[in-house]
Amino acid sequence: MILINLLPHREARRQQRKQAFFAGLGLAALAGAAVVGIWYTAISTLIGAQDQRNNFLSSEIKRLDAQIADVAALKTEIERLKARQKAVEDLQADRNMPVYLLNELVKQTPEGVFLTSVKQNGQQVTISGLAQTNERISEFLRNTNYNSPWLERPSLTSIKATTAVFAGSKDQRRMFDFAMIVTLKRPPAPGAAASAASGPAGAGPVAGASAARK
Repeated sequence: MILINLLPHREARRQQRKQAFFAGLGLAALAGAAVVGIWYTAISTLIGAQDQRNNFLSSEIKRLDAQIADVAALKTEIERLKARQKAVEDLQADRNMPVYLLNELVKQTPEGVFLTSVKQNGQQVTISGLAQTNERISEFLRNTNYNSPWLERPSLTSIKATTAVFAGSKDQRRMFDFAMIVTLKRPPAPGAAASAASGPAGAGPVAGASAARK
């Protein structure tokens, strides 16, 4: 017996394929939404972790900035204390400078040279005097330049011939009136200063030495 299907089978197949297509679209949409949700969750987690790291780094940077500011303040205070210490040391050294200066002038002034004026302005000393000859003045310059640990860079500023009358004598002598500038060194160390000051002491030896050389 032959059976003949008179139903619209093609339309039924088309309807089945359409339903299957829309079902596939629905499944694809669900799968895409799931992927997007997972991706969004992962990105949100990463962003949250990075924000925590950034906040931690920001707090550490602020803490380090505060420490750096404290270190800078300490360095400034240390430099200020060093400057005060140096100022005190310089004042201590300058207090004894006149003694060292007069002692050196006694030792370095050759025979035939008589000092009439010694003026100190800071580290610069202006010396005026009388000399019997130009050679005596040259010797005085050499002594202060090469033989003195306290004097350096002597410079002759003026020299002229003159006549002088010494105490106890009415005779006039031909002399050379000179002026020079010399730089006074600071003491290299307290021990060296003590050894330099252990020679002829005080301001009196300059006048005494000049009187002896007359």
